[in-house]
Amino acid sequence: MRYMLKQTVLEAARERIAWLFDEFENDIITVSFSGGKDSTVTLALALDEAERRGRLPLPVVFIDQEAEWGATIEYVRAVMYDPRVEPYWLQVPIKLFNSASMSDTWLMCWDEGQKEKWIHPKDPIAITENKYGTDRFKELFSAFSKTTWPDRRVLSLGGVRTEESPNRYAGLTGQATYKWATWGKRDNKNTFAMYPLYDWSYTDIWKFIHERNLPYCKVYDYMYQRGVPVLQMRVSNLHHETAVHNLYYLQEVEKETWNRLVDRLGGVAGVRHIKKKDMFSAGELPFMFDDWRQYRDHLLDKLVTDETAQKAFAKRFADDDKAYAGMLTPEVLWKAQVAAIMTNDYHMTKMDNFRSKPEAREFRKWRAGKGPINPKFAKWIPKEVTT
Repeated sequence: MRYMLKQTVLEAARERIAWLFDEFENDIITVSFSGGKDSTVTLALALDEAERRGRLPLPVVFIDQEAEWGATIEYVRAVMYDPRVEPYWLQVPIKLFNSASMSDTWLMCWDEGQKEKWIHPKDPIAITENKYGTDRFKELFSAFSKTTWPDRRVLSLGGVRTEESPNRYAGLTGQATYKWATWGKRDNKNTFAMYPLYDWSYTDIWKFIHERNLPYCKVYDYMYQRGVPVLQMRVSNLHHETAVHNLYYLQEVEKETWNRLVDRLGGVAGVRHIKKKDMFSAGELPFMFDDWRQYRDHLLDKLVTDETAQKAFAKRFADDDKAYAGMLTPEVLWKAQVAAIMTNDYHMTKMDNFRSKPEAREFRKWRAGKGPINPKFAKWIPKEVTT
């Protein structure tokens, strides 16, 4: 349930950031920066508060995934060389899943053996040694904080917003994660991540950027001119399951980045020859299969060649088949699973979004014998339900 307050989202965000600076007055406060519009606003507001309190320069952390837009790196470089910023630009070896290929499954970022093929060069101020005990992107943020400031509490401010994902909405509004605040998470005893813009809309973000005349990543201008839907605008790595659609127009916008990416990573060139509807969704069931489940199992067996990925898909599909057994329309689940395979969604982002659908939540509630059930979202339940 939403509650309308007698303050703007900007006023609320400033209040939250001030509260966090009070709470972590004697601790480390950083900004997790991606080059995107949300982290741009988060950084601007954090810099305002840090300057007011005499806490400049402010530590800013950017994990460079190598396969980035050239315009994103250009913008990040300007931020990292800002005198108000204490830069932590990580260009360290990490392992990223490649959603553009079923055979060339991983990008080993900053692999010294592929130095001549790097998408862009390392920056002179960058941190290049991975001494953090992990080679996975999601784990690197907290590992970096724990290693860099081992005896300090560390608060990371990020630009995550609930509008962008049902999972984010559920995760940032469900329960308190730091004192009374729901809009964050605690990685371990001493590392925290908080998202003071969690209830902003994209219109709030762009209004603030333009009113403050802030610099921002110009990839957004290219996407706007190209007619990319707002919620699909991503400026981070180019082969992630939520950003791979960028490959359909990267060649038109940044030809050199496209050429280097094709040379660096398998499957990228092939995406240009696949229609978007075939890449990102399950259309018509091929005539040789009896149902979508049979088609899913065929794709899992024949298309997913990486053994680790195949096991991960198989386990998740088995779990969801069990959780949604008895659905009135099971094909909606199987089609979602097919789409996950087609986009090589190893991290199960699409399946997590499926679980967050209101219909899925109501079905699980019904299966568990909990109520009341909302009839508006009960269409998957094979019996009449009243509230």
